[in-house]
Amino acid sequence: MIIYGTAILAICHLLGDYLGNLLGSLLGVQANVGGVAISMIFLILTKELLAKKGYLPQMTQFGVLYWSGMYIPIVVAMSAGQNVVAAMSGGMLGLMVSIASLVGTVLVIRYLNRIGGDYETYEWATAENQKQAA
Repeated sequence: MIIYGTAILAICHLLGDYLGNLLGSLLGVQANVGGVAISMIFLILTKELLAKKGYLPQMTQFGVLYWSGMYIPIVVAMSAGQNVVAAMSGGMLGLMVSIASLVGTVLVIRYLNRIGGDYETYEWATAENQKQAA
């Protein structure tokens, strides 16, 4: 079911948030350090592990894929808003670095899309596919 994908995302988010806050306190910073990245790593690892073992039905995989696709842009947009404020208060150097990082990001995404596979030919990991591969 799709709702199980949401539950997996929620658990990964809570773990990432906790570990990000713990890492921040260990570094002496009163902030969440890398919590979103930790959450996404947990989400990817959990999805792959459960799919390989056959515990993740196709609909649940769809739920994980959907929410991970929604989760990343929302968090990036929230972070970008904070970064723009910091860049503008940093003067001309902050503005130049912001523009350079934007251009670099666009170029990397275009390159990754070019070398990536076609989404229409993606095959879902099902129990039958895994049995045939074994």
